[in-house]
Amino acid sequence: MREAPRPDKKQTTYLEVARLAKVSPATVTRVVSGRTAVSPEIVARVRRAAKTLGVDLQRKKGSSIVAFFLSNRDVLHPFQARILLGAEAYCASQGWEMLFLSFRYPLVGAYGEIHLPQILNQSDLLRGIILSGTNTAALLHTLKKRGIVFAVSGNNVVGDWQPAEWDVVSSDDVAGAYEVTADLISQGHRAIWYIGDLQLPWFARCAEGYRRAMTEAGLEPLIKGVLAPDRELGYLAVKSILAQDPVTAVFAGNDQVAVGVYRALGEAGISIPGDISVLGFNDTTGENLYPRLTSVREFPEGLGQHLAELVLRRIAAPDADPQQILLPTQVVRRESSGPPSATRDEAFPARQRRILPASVGLIHAP
Repeated sequence: MREAPRPDKKQTTYLEVARLAKVSPATVTRVVSGRTAVSPEIVARVRRAAKTLGVDLQRKKGSSIVAFFLSNRDVLHPFQARILLGAEAYCASQGWEMLFLSFRYPLVGAYGEIHLPQILNQSDLLRGIILSGTNTAALLHTLKKRGIVFAVSGNNVVGDWQPAEWDVVSSDDVAGAYEVTADLISQGHRAIWYIGDLQLPWFARCAEGYRRAMTEAGLEPLIKGVLAPDRELGYLAVKSILAQDPVTAVFAGNDQVAVGVYRALGEAGISIPGDISVLGFNDTTGENLYPRLTSVREFPEGLGQHLAELVLRRIAAPDADPQQILLPTQVVRRESSGPPSATRDEAFPARQRRILPASVGLIHAP
């Protein structure tokens, strides 16, 4: 006797979810696939029904792939590469695969003006996104509107946004900048300059910590920036400072800026740290400079790990509350900094200053 065909377990499960949610089985399928727009109210109702029945709708998609989006950054950026490695290692440990994509889009513009990569239309293939590089609040809202799961690196988000609304992992760069500035002050430095383009969020937050340390010590914050790539920023800003301002220490907003600082001081015949102490931030190239650079260490592999963790958590529990993780930083003291040894004029007389004019597009923000 021929055995009767067994009912399709997937369709039976979907049917049970549909009955409890009071929607059609086709609606449940659309919620699972994500290909067709479904109102948030119906999506929530279907997910509640599935949770009640112990059905994991996300697993029905079958894919175990998340994407690492490096937005608006050089693919070979050392800090971003280490975030990628941390994220990939965590995904692999959990049995997930990771796809890398370089994604460029305008950093100005509103929601609806961002053209997302076509792969995001295949939600049955791509389950979530790790957002690194430089991103905008408009992109976050675009992804949310599309129902795309993501977690974002919070230090590099441009625009008006509220971290509490999203899954975010950040380094505590404000505290790191405060600590390294306070350390310089405790050594006797008073003319401490910060170099960074305050229009960019990572430089602006470091400047916040620097300002707080200077203000608490009763000192005037001294900030210079220039609209240029990082190394040129450090080079041009220091040339301007040497032209007219007292300085015993320079705090570069990242290690790449510090490379430009080293070049400018070297051309002027000024020694580090004998004449001027130099500090960096992010500790990506400090070991390779001479003298080795004092810097504030972040932990990019940890950032990547936690970003991947939040994405996989969101996939498993779509209705969970957003989570924010703040990672500490660490001051790494090396040979480029020390107590001030002389005044500016004693340390490097005017005849040694082969410098550019002080008016080359520089921003002086005390």
